[in-house]
Amino acid sequence: MKNIIRFLIALISISTAISCTDEVKNRDAVSPNTAPVLKSPTSLSLVLTKSNAADDATTFVWDYAAYNGTATVVTYNIEFAAAGTNFAAPTTIATTNSKFANFTVDELNTAALNAGFAPSIASDIDVRIKATVGTTGSIPQASNFFTITLTPYPSWPNWSMIGSAFDAPATDWSTDFDMDYSLSTHLYSKTIHLNGGKEFKFRLEHDWGTNFGDDGNNLSLDANGANIPVPVSGMYKIVANFSANPVGGMAGKTYTITLQ
Repeated sequence: MKNIIRFLIALISISTAISCTDEVKNRDAVSPNTAPVLKSPTSLSLVLTKSNAADDATTFVWDYAAYNGTATVVTYNIEFAAAGTNFAAPTTIATTNSKFANFTVDELNTAALNAGFAPSIASDIDVRIKATVGTTGSIPQASNFFTITLTPYPSWPNWSMIGSAFDAPATDWSTDFDMDYSLSTHLYSKTIHLNGGKEFKFRLEHDWGTNFGDDGNNLSLDANGANIPVPVSGMYKIVANFSANPVGGMAGKTYTITLQ
């Protein structure tokens, strides 16, 4: 009886293997057929503003791509690139399986900044749709492209310097000097004249609710810390990482102050 059961199990296993093999053989290889076609917007020029961040900005619409062979899930990547670069270094701003993608002002602004377009400057941007299949982004098919113009706004926290170390009349801890933010390093910096024997601190959004000093005068940023002294008068470059994590080659919550 046991031998019969073993024989039946082996027979079922062989039949299953043959069936699976035949199923694989019967699958047609997937190959490109028709690329997606970007339909709209054919043109777009927007000055994005933070006050309208939640408003609808635009909707990208395209026709589905077609592939030969076994039916498979198609993924669509919306790509931004600097106009006229032939998508040499595109940035994927969204991914979907649908044939459209809606963007609010904030989402479109974030997409433009992440693609490397500077805030407060009108940039011409080429937009296209790239279709792929599988989990590894295989068999890409790129659509036509349209050129849009976007002027993004700064969407990172506004850190500034304040104190008695600045030139008159900003010597009474009442004037903020906004720092510049780098999209590539994610660090804040400021090159400015400081007066020796005076002090300064960093604060967020021109408010004392969140501020940093340096309790040990050791280039670390301490919440509500001591005023930072300036040793001698001169032009200084100050670079700060207000994040708790290392970015741009700097440890978290640290700064540098370098006499130029």
